Amino acid sequence: MKFIDEAKIEVIAGDGGNGVASFCREKFRPFGGPDGGDGGKGGSIWAVADRNINTLVDFRYSKIHKAKNGENGRGSDCYGKGADDIFLRMPVGTLVIDQNDGELVADLTEHGQKVLLAQGGEGGWGNIHFKSSTNRAPRQKTEGKEGQRRELRLELKVLADVGLLGMPNAGKSTFITAVSNARPKIADYPFTTLHPNLGVVRVSHEQSFVIADIPGLIEGASDGAGLGHQFLRHLQRTRLLLHIVDLAPFDNVDPVKEAKAIVKELKKYDESLFDKPRWLVLNKLDVVPEDECAKRVKDFVKRFGWKGPVFEISALTRDGCNDLIVEIYDYLAQQRQIEQRSEETQQIAEEVRAIDSIDADDPRFKVID
Repeated sequence: MKFIDEAKIEVIAGDGGNGVASFCREKFRPFGGPDGGDGGKGGSIWAVADRNINTLVDFRYSKIHKAKNGENGRGSDCYGKGADDIFLRMPVGTLVIDQNDGELVADLTEHGQKVLLAQGGEGGWGNIHFKSSTNRAPRQKTEGKEGQRRELRLELKVLADVGLLGMPNAGKSTFITAVSNARPKIADYPFTTLHPNLGVVRVSHEQSFVIADIPGLIEGASDGAGLGHQFLRHLQRTRLLLHIVDLAPFDNVDPVKEAKAIVKELKKYDESLFDKPRWLVLNKLDVVPEDECAKRVKDFVKRFGWKGPVFEISALTRDGCNDLIVEIYDYLAQQRQIEQRSEETQQIAEEVRAIDSIDADDPRFKVID
């Protein structure tokens, strides 16, 4: 299935049913009083995150989603039936943005998360609500309210722990094939990857992480050149970026120049993406003569001015890949522990603030000897 990561839809909630003005006319009750019921509530439209869905392809061909209106009220104290809500299942990682003002309506990050997209209209009141001691035969009623109507833009940001970054033909697809269950298309020409690929990397039976491969970047990608600019958003949710560099390019292009171009495009596209932890992975060392390998690696690191972690691999022969994925898993485990401790510290701070806000003179908290 083709990967679809953007869609535009229109959601139209149902209108509320109208209230009715009616009076009871029964045998032996000629003046039974008002008995007009309320209108039913219009159907609302909700977004539900579903981890079993991977793309937004369904919304490319089904653009308008309209809920039913509530039924009108009737006499004899009969209330109109409320319309059923509509639930739109979307992939986990979907952003829902208002097309008119750019407001972020929802960020679906967890399976089962439910967010209201369009509120159904409330039903109108029947004249039964307007009865009083001074108005015993009310003829007032209210109309049902209109349902909310919105034009929305859906953007999918895949949820992955690690993102692959690099020029076309740097070997990203070969790498993700070597270490995960993903099977992207691999060929000896640029831009083989046309859509993001997700793969699960298993370090052991119970230890794994998710890795994402996006189409290769070229210079000017942040301004729309090439294909990678359409998918840079998918790297924004990752915890770690692997910058894969082809150390033996077939066209004799300087790999340092290409690597610097990638870093420049990252910074130009999004500062937060540029500031993410990034490791340098030098690929295709199987093509480099063994006696030149160490020299070429040292020369690249020096001219690139890199001071972070460096890994030397061959995705084709899988040399160095196992050591790399173990290092990645250990790093991700440490990051999760840090995040967990941060959440626990924040929770304790909130509890302390709640205790500090208690009024000592409040009789509900009076200490009994």
